[in-house]
Amino acid sequence: MKFYPGCTECLISRVEYESRLCIDDPARISEIVDACRDLLRRIAADPVPAPVIASRVHRLAYEMIGDPDPYRSLKMNNNEDAAAVCRRVRGDLSSFRDLILASVIGNTLDYGSKAHTVTDNFVEFFRREFSAGLTVDDTGAMEALASRVVYLADNCGEIVFDALLVDHLRQNGSHVTLAVRGAPILNDATIADAVALGLDRRADVLTTTSGGIAELGLNRDLAPPVLADALDRATLVIAKGMANYESLSDDRDLPPVAYLMSVKCGPIGADIGIPVGSRVALLRQ
Repeated sequence: MKFYPGCTECLISRVEYESRLCIDDPARISEIVDACRDLLRRIAADPVPAPVIASRVHRLAYEMIGDPDPYRSLKMNNNEDAAAVCRRVRGDLSSFRDLILASVIGNTLDYGSKAHTVTDNFVEFFRREFSAGLTVDDTGAMEALASRVVYLADNCGEIVFDALLVDHLRQNGSHVTLAVRGAPILNDATIADAVALGLDRRADVLTTTSGGIAELGLNRDLAPPVLADALDRATLVIAKGMANYESLSDDRDLPPVAYLMSVKCGPIGADIGIPVGSRVALLRQ
């Protein structure tokens, strides 16, 4: 997906939000916001997927903020909240579909969209969303393809539920390669987060970029060769979250892709043809 003009204010609001996480100086925050708005004005029409543009803007913001990980505390809280929910609901999650749905609900722990607010009571929210089920449910077809999986992770918090799904896949004979961010950006999971959850003992853990580049989604031009090779050999790509959808939805040179996400903004809902708030397990082959 390309960058929509209507996405400008959403992206700039995220710049202001992450600036406020680190800086208590309105003039300095305004300076950062103005610089990022100016950069976005110059690159918004570039013929690249939207996450490539958003990543450039966030990297400038982080440089000006002077903090490589403004969401550090929020990420820790997200993982703690998700772990608390897991302890309470783990016994109710038995099937591939259950674990997919749990992972999709975990995707709501996301600070990347102005229109979306992270819930304060994740346990109650999780139970309500789990009862509602999936809006788009292609889980049966996904499971049949899952012999060799490349799993593109997204946010902290939800990676706790991803770990349960990875365990299920491995226990049922799948080989899993898990790809996380090469450097902090928004509240997305990095190598440190994956290692903290022991995912390096349950899957081949790689990064979506090398050289410490912070990039949303999957920019295949920046993917390390080992990840490119894993994608070439995969029977299924599990792509978590909206940025991975934006990165890959126009790419036809891929194995079947299972898009797992909570739809949190209008343009992506419109692209798929479903309303905001939908819980999606969509297979595209």
